[in-house]
Amino acid sequence: MRRVAVIGVGHSKFGDRRDVNLKELAFESVKQALNDAGVTNRDIPYVSVGTVGVWYEEPFPAAAIAEYCGLSGAGLVRVEAACASGSAAVYNAYSAIASGLADTALVIGVEKMRQVDSLTVVELLGRAGSYLWEFENFGLTFPAYYALYATAYMEKYGATEEDLALVAVKNHKYGAVNPLAHLQKEISLEDALSSYVVAWPLKLYDCSPITDGSAAVVLASEEKVRELRIETPVWIAGLGYSSERSTLSYRDGFIGIDASVKASRMAYKMAGITPDAIDVASVHDCFTIAELMAYEDLGFCKRGEGIKMIREGQTEIGGKIPVNVDGGLKSKGHPIGATGVSMIVEQTKQLREEAQPSIRQAPLKNYVALTHNVGGTGHYCYVTVLRR
Repeated sequence: MRRVAVIGVGHSKFGDRRDVNLKELAFESVKQALNDAGVTNRDIPYVSVGTVGVWYEEPFPAAAIAEYCGLSGAGLVRVEAACASGSAAVYNAYSAIASGLADTALVIGVEKMRQVDSLTVVELLGRAGSYLWEFENFGLTFPAYYALYATAYMEKYGATEEDLALVAVKNHKYGAVNPLAHLQKEISLEDALSSYVVAWPLKLYDCSPITDGSAAVVLASEEKVRELRIETPVWIAGLGYSSERSTLSYRDGFIGIDASVKASRMAYKMAGITPDAIDVASVHDCFTIAELMAYEDLGFCKRGEGIKMIREGQTEIGGKIPVNVDGGLKSKGHPIGATGVSMIVEQTKQLREEAQPSIRQAPLKNYVALTHNVGGTGHYCYVTVLRR
């Protein structure tokens, strides 16, 4: 297997992007990524597009985007793994290069979710769980799924609604200074606690927004990195993947996501590291409880100690391990096909020490970063370790 590096990154503005169509939105990040890598569309033989795409008009988005971006003729694939579609697309392109089938590849994550109304989005996401049992019979939507995790976690470890709110406050703090974020505003603890209940104990500020956006990365083999004389390649050092049963009532417990545990341990083994080596991370905070569980699932702390980490500021810059210092899904936004690629873009910039503004730059000791991308409630999970 050949070594694979990230050599170019691009990222659109996240938010309500009804100013552009799907192809134009994807092009915003594709153009940046190609320019960053110092290559052109003619240098890209393979394109992997991560998108769910039930909310927009294109039935074959990879082909439509490739045509618009001047990439027709390249090998194309559209990858879907729910909210982990972007990371699955990265894994697909990584595999093509690592196996020797391609020297370079472009990964695009894109989603336009705001072309339909919020109630339709909520229903479509709810159908992504166990449709016949949990959605049709009991009306569970994704806030309700994660509320089940939150109540179980609170019961076992004594977490409070305030602990959940602290995650939101932290992530909005960083999202407020990220010019690409959807929700660029700080919030107070009182703002979070007094927002209306969506699915108790989760309130409005415990939930990520419905977002449009795109992100792109150019991947290359070690040989291509040398040929292009890339000065700051960021290597994909480890990859892990796993899944959970679709039906929550078949699972063993609700205080963590087993797919996250398995995927992270696979990635750590491949990279030859332990969690202590990670300098900075992007974790899947679709809801605030998801970030607390991720601290524990990924081995940043022991079970039940996630609340201690957030209370003591250990996941802020200057703490034990900065997490979601781009605002995370909670503030940056969650265009579900783009999220995993956006995480790779952010951590590549962190490892290059290019996070903007510089107050978002995490201190680096080992030059190792992690991304953690969950689809559904663990229906899919991908963990990627990056190293410079």
